[in-house]
Amino acid sequence: MATVRRLVATGLVALLGVTGLAPSPTPTPAPTPPPAQPPPELDEADVRRAVDRLDGVVGAAMERTGVPGVAVAVVHDGKVLHLKGYGVRKAGESAAVGADTVFQLASVSKPIASTVVSGAVGVDGWSRPVAPHVPRFALKDPWVTSHVTAADLFSHRSGLPDHAGDLLEDLGYDREYILSHLRYEPLAPFRASYAYTNFGLTAAAQAVADEKGVPWEKLAEDVLYEPAGMDATSSRFEDFEKATDRAWGHVKEGGAWKPEFVRDPDAQSPAGGVSSTARDMSAWLRLQLASGELDGERIIDAEALERTHWPEAVSSPPRAPAARTGFYGLGWNVSYDDAGRLRLSHTGAFAQGAHTNVTMLPGEELGIVVLTNGSPVGVADAVVLDFFDLAETGKVSRDWIPLVDAVYRQQEEAGRSDTDYARPPADAAPAKDADAYTGTYTSDYYGRAEVVAAADGTLTLRLGPEPQAYRLAPYEGDVFSFETRGENAVGRTGVTFAADGKSFTVEYLDGEGLGTFSRSASGSR
Repeated sequence: MATVRRLVATGLVALLGVTGLAPSPTPTPAPTPPPAQPPPELDEADVRRAVDRLDGVVGAAMERTGVPGVAVAVVHDGKVLHLKGYGVRKAGESAAVGADTVFQLASVSKPIASTVVSGAVGVDGWSRPVAPHVPRFALKDPWVTSHVTAADLFSHRSGLPDHAGDLLEDLGYDREYILSHLRYEPLAPFRASYAYTNFGLTAAAQAVADEKGVPWEKLAEDVLYEPAGMDATSSRFEDFEKATDRAWGHVKEGGAWKPEFVRDPDAQSPAGGVSSTARDMSAWLRLQLASGELDGERIIDAEALERTHWPEAVSSPPRAPAARTGFYGLGWNVSYDDAGRLRLSHTGAFAQGAHTNVTMLPGEELGIVVLTNGSPVGVADAVVLDFFDLAETGKVSRDWIPLVDAVYRQQEEAGRSDTDYARPPADAAPAKDADAYTGTYTSDYYGRAEVVAAADGTLTLRLGPEPQAYRLAPYEGDVFSFETRGENAVGRTGVTFAADGKSFTVEYLDGEGLGTFSRSASGSR
């Protein structure tokens, strides 16, 4: 199962150094530092040339896609060269996006989290085991549980499967429940496999916060946001929601952008829950490019911050003889261009209405961040790619928007079922009477589920802690379907009841073999 949220873990690696889904050679817990950087190739005139064309680049991208709002910041040689908002905060309203409009960052939260961890625990903290500090946290293999470190989890090499725990979040489970249930997930070889996991990274960040005796959200504030003057930045959803100058998330429906959903990412706050402004992000870029200093003050230890920029795992092996390998560091995508220059980047993508990108060339002391308030259609990535094309050659090398958008669409379609549940077979066998299916069921991983029947025999499946209700539509015999919801929605998915009535399996929850619910004793017929 895959949706647009997985773009940050797939095909853009060739364009931006964004993460992939392939096994990597076994990394070592203490990686070898990367080679020395070549001398800078871009002068101030090169960067100014690109900056001067940003208004046109952003305007054209917004006109082509209809994305309601964008904010951009560019930093070079310690100075903010561009800081501007475009469009509106909410479709249908006139309030404009500005440099101080608060956006959800989605997975651009990850390099911010690694900055916080570096400031909180220094170099040595990256190699300390996580489990002793997080109550009830464990992985399926006890040996891995006792050895997995913050560096392992931030670089996605713990062996956890791709996006482990995300579906629990969609069902409404909180961080504590999700972290305590990662133990049920099957593991790939430890430190020899790469798979992008929001809640693995969250577990590592939580361990650091627990060691310090404060909530993660407070730790981020104390270590980074306050010292760096990032006053509008927060790792709490409630702060984003109550901001008076905030960008509403939009999805495209029927050709129009609509603010249909509100995405609360608190459960995975370190991995995807930061909200910020272009102005605050420019301060963070300056800090990153100055090795942890800002306006002459040391905010983050330089050696610990540099460690986050080193390649830790192969995220995307080369797909052609002349292609380059993509790596993942500690919260960063790490790649090298033809000149051997280090490029650090991360994309953030909420299917429910946010798309962001941050990219830096540390050797050039150059960075750009692009924030948007629409679900991913390529704008944030394309603006970044256009900007670096213009800085390096003076012209855009290709039309990036359709290329990037096609990757998002491909990933979205890849998550859908092969069965068209909206069209039952003409000769479909009838379902049994409703009482053959009703009752209470349980899953070690997904918790309690109920199947209830209305007076007319219509079945409803209730999942999650609140719970969430899903109407079951008959498909064929003991097979039903429902429309999925949430950040990881995949359209219609199947629900298949065992012939003996003792269990059922939900197709989209069963990617790792965990989607079967068994009838509990209290729910027996």
